[in-house]
Amino acid sequence: MKKYLINLKYIVLGVFISLTSCVDDTLPDVGDLEDFTSPTPFYSVADVSSSEFDCNDVELIANYDFNFQAGSNLAVNGTQYLWSVTPSEGLTLINKDLPVLQQSIDAQLSAVVALEAEIAKLEFKIPCESNPDKVTVMEAQIADLEIALQEAEDAVTDEVKQNVADLEAQIASLPAATLQDQELIFSFPGPDVYTIGLTVTDELGKSEYTEKIITVNQAVPTIPVPEIAEPGFEDNSLFDGTGDGRASWDVPSPRVNWNPFGQDSFSGIQINTKVEGVLPEGTQAAKFPSDGGRVAYQEIEVTPGATYVLTYFTGFNVDVYGTMTVSVLTPETSSYTEAKQEANILGSRVDNNVGRVADVFKKHAITFEAGENESVIIFATNTGVETRLDLFDIVVKQ
Repeated sequence: MKKYLINLKYIVLGVFISLTSCVDDTLPDVGDLEDFTSPTPFYSVADVSSSEFDCNDVELIANYDFNFQAGSNLAVNGTQYLWSVTPSEGLTLINKDLPVLQQSIDAQLSAVVALEAEIAKLEFKIPCESNPDKVTVMEAQIADLEIALQEAEDAVTDEVKQNVADLEAQIASLPAATLQDQELIFSFPGPDVYTIGLTVTDELGKSEYTEKIITVNQAVPTIPVPEIAEPGFEDNSLFDGTGDGRASWDVPSPRVNWNPFGQDSFSGIQINTKVEGVLPEGTQAAKFPSDGGRVAYQEIEVTPGATYVLTYFTGFNVDVYGTMTVSVLTPETSSYTEAKQEANILGSRVDNNVGRVADVFKKHAITFEAGENESVIIFATNTGVETRLDLFDIVVKQ
């Protein structure tokens, strides 16, 4: 029996060898299979547009630039890209490295660029400033900045000048962007709806196409950030370097209308001084005595239709319970009583001293919509305990 089993083993082995000797991996469809897959193209888009308007919202410059970067599921040499744009009339192609090199030049000349920006900012404001005193101050500031600019230009070293020259030479030698670039910037002629197609071809000659609809919107003026005068209640913080920290927060005449107690002798907020480091900024804050008889009032300009976020800090005494209310009111609000009416309030917040620590300030925020108003009133009043306000700020909500 053992003899037959051994013979059977050799018979099976012989058959296996015979079969494998018949395999020829040079024959078609045997061995490695041909790659029938095609690339899967995709691309990313970044809006790098820029625009400039004057203070009357007249468009001066608008560049409708978008950065496009192509890709695919392949990581092989020889992959080719081909872009298409419809409509393509007026389209300009920009080498992707141009903005990087321009920013590098600005970095080399950072002090000069910063001063030029400050001068340009003031020159932008002057034509639309109606207050002649502010115009005089801004013109004096420009004169000082121009002196500082000349000093900064004179201080540029030979090494920096050479670095700038090298970067400018790189810009001059940049190849023109083409529709075959993997990454480039499309500068569109204006607002429109564009179809951007991308064809990716791999090293085996296989291609696939993808496209997206890109909407280029009309450039609009940047919403200016409103100006809050004496926002931290510091001395000499007005535009002309003067002020006692509270002059901008007084109520209008007739003052009795804004006195919680209806008195003609109403004198507005007080100023509280602390050592450096206690307050959110500086050494002065607005003080509201515990009797609740003083209020803060300031009207600021806003842009109709815009949404804003107003921030500020509160500090409380903690011996008895008390509250601080900060509101944003419509410009038609004309009295303390009207300031409490819902119809006049665009946004409001009430904070109290429960759980608070004396001389520890906490930040708060109020979001409000300007609606049709070209100005709003920041209004603050307290009850029950001595309270302090400090460091108002406002930003446009994006």
